Amino acid sequence: MKKLTIATRGSQLALWQSNHIKAVLEEQNPGLVVELNVIVTTGDKIIDKPLAAIGGKGLFLKELEEAMLRGEAQIAVHSLKDVPTVMPEGLILAAITQREDVRDALLSEKYADIDSLPQGATVGTSSLRRRMQIEKIRPDLKIKDLRGNVDTRIRKLKEGEFDAIILAAAGINRLGFTGSVTHVYPISLYEMIPSMGQGALGIEAVNDEKVLAIVARLEDEFSRIETTIEREFVDELNGGCHVPIGVNATVLENDDVVIKAVLGLPNGTKILSDSKIISKDDFKGAGRDMAKEFISRGAKEILALAEEMQKAEEAKK
Repeated sequence: MKKLTIATRGSQLALWQSNHIKAVLEEQNPGLVVELNVIVTTGDKIIDKPLAAIGGKGLFLKELEEAMLRGEAQIAVHSLKDVPTVMPEGLILAAITQREDVRDALLSEKYADIDSLPQGATVGTSSLRRRMQIEKIRPDLKIKDLRGNVDTRIRKLKEGEFDAIILAAAGINRLGFTGSVTHVYPISLYEMIPSMGQGALGIEAVNDEKVLAIVARLEDEFSRIETTIEREFVDELNGGCHVPIGVNATVLENDDVVIKAVLGLPNGTKILSDSKIISKDDFKGAGRDMAKEFISRGAKEILALAEEMQKAEEAKK
């Protein structure tokens, strides 16, 4: 195989991710030429509505997947947290890369961390999961919807539209934005549990032996174990992008895996959370088992109510 095409969005982060994988693939496979096919997705065009209202994160993937199925590209590089748990026919989650920082981060020009935010401060996030957890810690804060690329979001913060915003630490690190904001506070996993797959890149590929053989070298064993647990947890709960679910698995040096999970109502009033430690050898099915425990505690009812609340809120706008 002499040439490989990556379908990518045109955002700064998507291009960074795709160019990063292009460079690694070309280094690993001398003589291989990797090209980018930049596609403007519906999610990129509609920036004045909350993500959950226009179809969730899947919007950013759908058109890239269609391009691959048409033969216009063989792979796509995604932030794994945006990849639904069920793959379309003909496409495979072929590799999961070594993870960056999995945490969320609070960015502010004036305030060093969550505790420093004054009463009633305005915090920007488009994530129901982040909103749920920040509301639990600080119910006095005013949460405002925040859309746009990472650089757009940081610009809105700098223009004073928000006292603080919450983004994935991985994206800020990858784009080198840590120095462009006065305070970048990585939020500990005790304060906020990240989204499934956060910090990892997922390489989606067409089901072609030659393509899969090339992509296989990007795979990281621990990332696959951790994110399989996280994705199974969300899949068992039928949790799409519309519902507030946080889940994180971390493989420790002694081969134990710590799993933390949380779900609840977007306003932080009703929350279920739990954590457990399992052996790395028992990772298959561990996410599903934990989800079943949550379901026995009323998780499905809470998530159904969370979705209703979100729809009611959208209807008011």
